[in-house]
Amino acid sequence: MEVRESETVQDEVEKTSSRILEMMALKGKVTNTGAMVSRCSGYESEEEVYRARQPWSVYDLPVPELEKAMDRLRSELPKAGWKIVKDGVDNSVGKSPQIVAESKGRKFAVDIRLMDERKYGDDPSLIMVAVESACYKAK
Repeated sequence: MEVRESETVQDEVEKTSSRILEMMALKGKVTNTGAMVSRCSGYESEEEVYRARQPWSVYDLPVPELEKAMDRLRSELPKAGWKIVKDGVDNSVGKSPQIVAESKGRKFAVDIRLMDERKYGDDPSLIMVAVESACYKAK
């Protein structure tokens, strides 16, 4: 397992999130959350094994624009070295469209879901994105 500085991994996750947002080519509002570090499950606490994760979303756009952004991701992620490991619907009641991909070398994974307000009532339509690093041992 790679030994890394947590701040470096957090920065890389945030840069990866920015690149994914660029691929979407959307002009909506974006939630502004930074990457957070948490322990990887399955390891003893003294092992100090962590991962960085950044959840965010793009909202305040019509559903057809969000659907086009999902289509762009299906095309652009593989061109940028990502392997799409799931392209279908999630397990939610609304069966939201979902793309799950891993970066080349499996340093990062991304889970992208389109939440359609027509299925969820009062909540606005949005694309939820969660970028996550591979587990690493802290320096």
